[in-house]
Amino acid sequence: MSSSSSSMGSKKVEAFRYPPFIQVHEDGRIERVRQDVFVPPSVDPSTGVSSKDVVIPPKTSVSSKDVELPPESVLSARLYLPKGAKPHSKLPLLIYFHGGGFIIESAFSPTYHNYLNLLVEKTNVVAVSVNYKRAPEYPVPIAYEDSWTAVKWVFSNESGEEWLSNYADFNKVYMSGDSSGANLVHNMAIRAHSEPNDRIKFNGIILVHPYFFGVEPIESEGETDDLGKLWSAVCPATSGPDDPLLNPFKDPNFSKGPFSKEVCKRVLVCVAEKDILIHRGRSYYQELRKSGYDGVVEFMEYDEEHVFHLHTPELENACDFMNRVVAFLSA
Repeated sequence: MSSSSSSMGSKKVEAFRYPPFIQVHEDGRIERVRQDVFVPPSVDPSTGVSSKDVVIPPKTSVSSKDVELPPESVLSARLYLPKGAKPHSKLPLLIYFHGGGFIIESAFSPTYHNYLNLLVEKTNVVAVSVNYKRAPEYPVPIAYEDSWTAVKWVFSNESGEEWLSNYADFNKVYMSGDSSGANLVHNMAIRAHSEPNDRIKFNGIILVHPYFFGVEPIESEGETDDLGKLWSAVCPATSGPDDPLLNPFKDPNFSKGPFSKEVCKRVLVCVAEKDILIHRGRSYYQELRKSGYDGVVEFMEYDEEHVFHLHTPELENACDFMNRVVAFLSA
């Protein structure tokens, strides 16, 4: 099995293992036991979906350019275009954030490249899969800042990047993500609400098996120590598991509505029965409905494992899940 190591210099970090993917040593060395696999953009033979990679510049007025393999220090994204898309025949636009606990996976990995190809084929949308920088080399909250930069770039780029300007309907923009990516989706909606911009508005957001946590167990939540350890490893400056980035209920504004219908019209929360995160996802759905949020909140649950739809898309429940997503993005 191949491995690679890097160092975070003299900074003291907590030793941490996330087997079988990564180990952080006490001296700051980072060992990624499994190498990242990069799948190049292409025209997918099974779906006909086209993809290409772009660099997202820090200043949204600067044009992006095609790249082969963006370095880890660069914020980038993979764009997807469905088969048969015609210039100026506008399609809904989906911004997607991959999961992986903020430390593994990427927008270019086989898991997410294959899923986005299938998702774009089934939903007939233009998609932007954001490749935010990962911890521990780039500790949280860098992933949040990258994600917000990407959101702003998308909305400011109506006349910039060709695929967006020619094919995307900026009046029908959605966000989706799974696990830590779903956490990012929630927090990006909050940013859109707290930093109002007339252009940044979403028809809906989808949170799939969201990575939320907190100090106090909820419902029949079992052993979750690893979730707290993971958060401490990716976010050394955190106040702990009750950091509002991780525990949305600790946001003093949550009960008033973390965001408004004007910013986000609809929310779909998806959970899995065999997922350790299920109780947090259910509670998020319940509390969001009780809050001052004035939009529509929907819920979906399956008797499956965490992110089952990514690994077994042929399952009946995965197909049903996809149909629900298609319906949500078509409304």
